[in-house]
Amino acid sequence: MSRIKTFNLPDLGEGLTEGEILAWLVKVGDTIELNQPIVEVETAKAAVEIPAKWAGQVQAIHHPEGTTVEVGTPIIAIDTDPGAGPLETPSTTATPSGDLPTPSAASLAAVEVAPAEGMIEPGLIGGAAPGGRTAVLVGYGPRTTAAKRRPRKGEVPAQAVATTATPAIPAPQIHDRRGGASGGVLAKPPVRKLAKDLGVDLGTLTGSGPLGSITREDVQQAANGATVVVAEPIAAATAPSFGADREQRIPVKGVRKLTAENMSRSAFTAPHVTEFLTVDVTRAMKALDRLRGRREWRDVRVSPLLLVAKAVLLAVQRHPMVNSTWAGDEIVVKEYVNLGIAAATERGLIVPNVKDAGRLSLRELADALTDLVQTAKSGRTSPAAMSGGTLTITNVGVFGVDTGTPILPPGESAILAFGAVREMPWVHKGKVKVRQVTTLGLSFDHRIVDGELGSKFLRDVGDFLTDPEAALLAWT
Repeated sequence: MSRIKTFNLPDLGEGLTEGEILAWLVKVGDTIELNQPIVEVETAKAAVEIPAKWAGQVQAIHHPEGTTVEVGTPIIAIDTDPGAGPLETPSTTATPSGDLPTPSAASLAAVEVAPAEGMIEPGLIGGAAPGGRTAVLVGYGPRTTAAKRRPRKGEVPAQAVATTATPAIPAPQIHDRRGGASGGVLAKPPVRKLAKDLGVDLGTLTGSGPLGSITREDVQQAANGATVVVAEPIAAATAPSFGADREQRIPVKGVRKLTAENMSRSAFTAPHVTEFLTVDVTRAMKALDRLRGRREWRDVRVSPLLLVAKAVLLAVQRHPMVNSTWAGDEIVVKEYVNLGIAAATERGLIVPNVKDAGRLSLRELADALTDLVQTAKSGRTSPAAMSGGTLTITNVGVFGVDTGTPILPPGESAILAFGAVREMPWVHKGKVKVRQVTTLGLSFDHRIVDGELGSKFLRDVGDFLTDPEAALLAWT
């Protein structure tokens, strides 16, 4: 059996066909362990870390950062027995252009490709990876097509990309995801953003994370210990880069591309109707304060979104048709509610969902929402967490927006926009008083939800938020 094993880009779920290599977490010559994260790849749905299928020594990295690679394409070669002595140098034949060597039959036979789906080593799929990460590999695609390279601005095209396991290939340089070289600084986009916001120069830090990567804790400690002035090169790197025509062209790819496709399909497929309701949520805000004051809730993140989510879940019990899908010749009404929460991230808008949220207690729902939001902000949301949604909430209030007319996620029949909570003059018990008020916007698929049903559903959500304690007693 060959010592050198070639690892292909796996199918990361939901039939995705390609992924962009964001960052290599290893370099040629590194010794790696089984299930150690080796590369970060961005798909149309999320950025995920792919763990190593074998332990051993990295012999070749076939595609540099910034390359878009199709599923089934070899991305890395690993020597699984580096202690067995030096490898034989394979004979090669120069191509007419002299750019890429053509591997001989013997050298091709010496490389073992990752097995097809169903031959995966136990514990890899869905198993815990080092550092508490979760591997999200689903299978291995059968294609072996060439990779497509997205060149960086001002970059000289690479002369050659290795296709065989040869230690002659230099290690790729780690690139700052703002666009320039970072001189070996390894940090994820959320960490880089935090460093920018806090004025911390990543180049001055020593990472405590895996493979020496810089973590959020590293940045926060640096910010608390000293005031660091942001260097001018960093500011220049983050500014828009305009050409001679004073225009900037941004490739539409990844999450942004998928969002655009889904929203366009939904907008022109499902007939949207939007209704609005302004409600006094003063009692709801006081209920949250009392909840925060309880001993068993002191370590729990409690926000108005929690009560909105609970209101939606209870309203679905009264009006189950709102939680359904139009399937052409039938309407599929779902007993379970996979509650989606729209989240704005550095890679674009994503909508992860809380599975079977209707069966959760209020405390369990709070924990699930906290985990969902934190995972999304860190860029670690998996494709599985964004599939299967049945009903969605978009919290536009966090941006200071009163309400909106949200577009339905494909396959869902309703989406609720939750606006900002503001102090406003309000008639309360016959007198004008300052109360806390918000506006809800409900968009729904008029093929499934008519005006009456949509109005009743929205009214029940509003009634709950007006007096959540009374609603919980009456509805449950």
